[in-house]
Amino acid sequence: MAGAIMDPGGLLPDRHPQTDFFICDLFDWVPKDDLATMEHPVFTLSTRPDRRILNYSHNGAEITVTPSVKGLATIHDKDILIYCVSQLMAALNAGRPLARTLHLRAHDLLVSTNRETSGDAYNRLREAFERLAGTRITTNIPTGPKEDPLEVTTGFGLIESWEIVRRTRGGRMVSVSVTLSEWLYRAVLSKSVLTLSRDYFRLRRPLARRIYELARKHCGRQPSWRVSVDVLWKKSGSASPRRVFRAMLRDIMQADNLPDYRLEEEAGDMIRVRPRTPPPGKQPPALPHETLEAARALAPGWDVHALQADWQAYWAASGYPRLHAPAAAFLGYVKTRVSSGDD
Repeated sequence: MAGAIMDPGGLLPDRHPQTDFFICDLFDWVPKDDLATMEHPVFTLSTRPDRRILNYSHNGAEITVTPSVKGLATIHDKDILIYCVSQLMAALNAGRPLARTLHLRAHDLLVSTNRETSGDAYNRLREAFERLAGTRITTNIPTGPKEDPLEVTTGFGLIESWEIVRRTRGGRMVSVSVTLSEWLYRAVLSKSVLTLSRDYFRLRRPLARRIYELARKHCGRQPSWRVSVDVLWKKSGSASPRRVFRAMLRDIMQADNLPDYRLEEEAGDMIRVRPRTPPPGKQPPALPHETLEAARALAPGWDVHALQADWQAYWAASGYPRLHAPAAAFLGYVKTRVSSGDD
């Protein structure tokens, strides 16, 4: 695609390099993923229709994933859920009304998740909706507040329903509505989510996406996370034999293109995950004194230097995006924090 930037390490091209999501407000679109599906394998890593029934049990958590005739929802289908969760979290932080049904522009969804916007891309989006709605989950993993000590097992689809709202003459969907499962919606309401790097959507290999999720969930900002190959194999949900999984893991380590993290093989059949240091030239955006004074006026009694540090951390976690107007983005963030009362 003209203008796309291909990474020599095997990442998908940056299909929309001119898009700057941070011009108006840094937090209008920050990728968010729910903790439950980051921790446990729910999506197939297969690139072909997968009609297996998946069963997973670990430390008391149990999941059964049942496909429809279209097959299991894939790790790439999850992009839709990440986009929906991110939109809901932005609304929640801004104090806007929330609902399980979201009305989205299909083009925005495709661009934001680094997908092509061709006619085939819209067809693939429809197929993804069908797999997400058809895949059924039965689990005892709770989301939302955990005040009730009873163990509850529930069954649901990853999305409850979807609808193409309108089509152009050329046949492309213009907008869609998506109703999330109550299980996922509760995760958003309780803020059981983590921020992802935008470069997550550039990871070509399904296993690389899954390993990144696990690294983000378990390592986070810690100095490192150490895990056995067997546990990583189980938590990844990979259907490949152990020796093939190990070979794919070594390929990922050799490519070394996971956002935010790098993997190292250690003695005893162990893998260590470490956060990356910021790449050269990716220093936190500088803010003039006048901007900090404006922030003090917007947030009386708040520590503006702490707000600046939080904002810079979000910027780094979002993949160091280019900022045309850092001062405006920071002040927009301060307004969001003050309006939500999130101190």
